[in-house]
Order: sequence, then C-alpha cells, then structure tokens
Amino acid sequence: MQCIKIFPRKLRGSINIPPSKSLAHRAIIAAGLAKGESIIENIAYSKDILATIHGMKNFGVCINEINKDNNRALDIKGVSRIEIQNSIVDCIESGSTLRFLIPIALLQGDREVTFTGTGKLPQRPLDEYYNIFRNENIFYQNEKGNLPLRVKGKLKPGEFHLKGDISSQFITGLMFALPLLNGDSKIIITSKLESKAYVDLTMDILNKFGIKIENNLYREFYIKGNQSYLARDYKVEGDFSQGAFWLTAGAIGEEISCKNLNINSLQGDKEIINIIKSMGGIIDINHDFIRANPSELKGITIDVSEIPDLVPILAVAGSVSNGATKIINAKRVRIKECDRLHAIACELNKIGGDVEELEDSLIIRGNKKLKGGVVDSWNDHRIAMALAVASIACEEPLIINNSEAVEKSYPNFWEEFTNVGGNIIYDMKIKL
Repeated sequence: MQCIKIFPRKLRGSINIPPSKSLAHRAIIAAGLAKGESIIENIAYSKDILATIHGMKNFGVCINEINKDNNRALDIKGVSRIEIQNSIVDCIESGSTLRFLIPIALLQGDREVTFTGTGKLPQRPLDEYYNIFRNENIFYQNEKGNLPLRVKGKLKPGEFHLKGDISSQFITGLMFALPLLNGDSKIIITSKLESKAYVDLTMDILNKFGIKIENNLYREFYIKGNQSYLARDYKVEGDFSQGAFWLTAGAIGEEISCKNLNINSLQGDKEIINIIKSMGGIIDINHDFIRANPSELKGITIDVSEIPDLVPILAVAGSVSNGATKIINAKRVRIKECDRLHAIACELNKIGGDVEELEDSLIIRGNKKLKGGVVDSWNDHRIAMALAVASIACEEPLIINNSEAVEKSYPNFWEEFTNVGGNIIYDMKIKL
C-alpha cells in the first residue's frame, strides 16, 4: 500500500489531459473486430486499458505498441472471426473490459471462457447478462453471484431487453457483438436510460469503424446483422472525466490550463465546464486549451444521472463553496469501484467537510476551508484524485492511504500533480 502526504498548496500551470479511457476501450475493441490493420493513436497504459488490450489478444487479435509522431500508438491487426487463444480473461478492476468483452466471447460457441477480476469488480452486478444467458440457453457459472464467471455458448440474433438505469456498459457490450450475428437484432430499454452520452460514444465509434445502428429515441436500438467492421486509423481525444479534477483545482486554486480536450466532444463529462460556470467559476475556452481561473464558487443542485463519474470531484467542489450543494440522482455510484457516495462523504467529513449522505444523493454544506488529516482512497482512483484536489483547501497536510489507486485510469497523476506545484512526500508509513 502506498501512502502519500500532500502539503496544502494552490496549483497553477498547464496539463496535457490523458486520452479518454472510454474512447480508448471502444476503439481498441472495434479495431480488433475489423479485418485489416488499424492504428490507434494517443494511448495511455492505465490498468483498465491494459485489461482490454490483453482481453482482445486472448480473442486472437494482434496488438503491438508503436511510436507514431513521438506518441504511443497501437498497431492492431483485427480478426473477422474471434478465436480463443487464452480462455481466461483477467479484467483486473475494469468494469468496461468485463461488460464489453462478455458478448464478444459469445460470438464463438466452441470454447468456454472464464472472466476474472480483482478489487470490487467480482461483486459488480451482471444480472442483465444473466437474464440474457437464461433466455438464450447459454451456459454460465459464477461463484455465488460473483466472479470468476464461466460462459459457453453462442449469441443468437433477436430481441434483448435491458434496464437502462443499471449501467450503459451492457448496452455497449451487445452493440459490439450483435452486428456480427447472422440476423437482425433489437435492444429494448425497459427503464429510463441513464448515461446516454456513453451510448452515444459507442455508436459514434461503431459508425467510424463501419457499423450502423439505428437509435429510436434511446428506447430501442435496431442492429442489422451480417455487418463488418472496417479497419481505420483513429486518434483518441482527451478525457473530460480526468480533466474535471484539474478544472476544479483551477477554480479553487490558481489558474490551470487543460490541453488535449475537444470542446465539441460527445463525452458526457464535458458537462463539468457548465457545472463549474453555474457555480460561479470562471472558465476560458480557447482553440487549444480550456483554462479554469480562481473563483468564488457557490453551491447549486447537480443532477448526476448522466455524469456519475463526476460525483467525487463535485463533492469536493461543493465542500469549498459558499452555501449548500446538492448532488442528486447518484444511487448508481454505489456500485462502482467502491460505494463512491459513502466513500467521498466519509473521507470529506474526516477532514472538516460537512457532507450528509442520503440514499441517492449528497447534501454538502460548504466550509471553504478543510482541516487536513488522514484519509483513504478506498482503492478507488476517482476518490484518490478528488481528495488530492481537496488538499488545496486544507489548512494542514493531507495524508492519503492507498494512493496507488490512480494507476487504474491515470498512472502519472501524482507526477502531474507535482508538475503544477503540488508538494508530495511518498511512501509515508502511516495507516488508518
């Protein structure tokens, strides 16, 4: 376990925001299902992305790292028909890898595939797929509802009913696989669809790789069978969910400029710009960077049903704002890498925050200043990064246990933190 000590200091400078993890997952998979060679540029090797790379290799896809224009890129030679090379797919802690690759494994019916994972991933729900397996007579076996999951069988075209308020990842997983079946299919959403932007990202990537899906008001998706993925080159844009930490740091500290963000992006977490502005934050948008400036933030009500990944950093913003901030429609974040609603409330309250946790929401009474002290990341990358930003407003040093959790999505986060003025001592021998 890594433990770090952060001395309170306002951050200032410029950050090259890492590539979007959501888009990288999707591009690697789409390229892997395309017969031919694709170059995927702008890749960061977080644990989640490595899990998807190795998973696709297990399905017979050839993936090699290359250098293109002095940047990391992947040379992917796809397969028109997957062939299992390794029947054990280790998803580490990546829910995207797990839920995206399960339907792809069922494009072949010859070999059993076992999906494993670590951390909280084995407990994350897969019931939407289990219902499909039972309807399709696909064999599956798990450990008392948890990973490892063994599956064997072949998907057949038809109608697939999914709830829309559990995770959009199930929809994406089916969207990858269904176009390759020998008949037409339909995905029917049986409850309100949340995180629409992630479905939009999926359909956009699929379209870029030659796959067409018809969207009927996000209630039904029509998918023609016998389609083929087309190989192409693709550059992954910057990640707004990671940029959110730095934009918030700029608003509560000193100015921070974020490069590599596409203001016209389909990413739902781009909403962080409008949220900070609504809280009174000053954001400058230029053609090659987005800058957050020191601001007097005020509390507002934020509906996070479409932007669940922003909950931890929004809770930090609310804690140092004037008045009350309400984060509502957040129940789904209880089934992420940890119970994020409980975790961020618990840790902020330890250091002088005033956060009230309700079933699906947080009420945060802003203090403007926090005390500092000892907190834990709950082995969750977004909790760790949010707490790091909270250190800006602390009066005393902040010690974060399990700080290595950032490796899941942003391996060089602590390096970037120091580059913009953060003062960190590593490997503190302090435990909760």
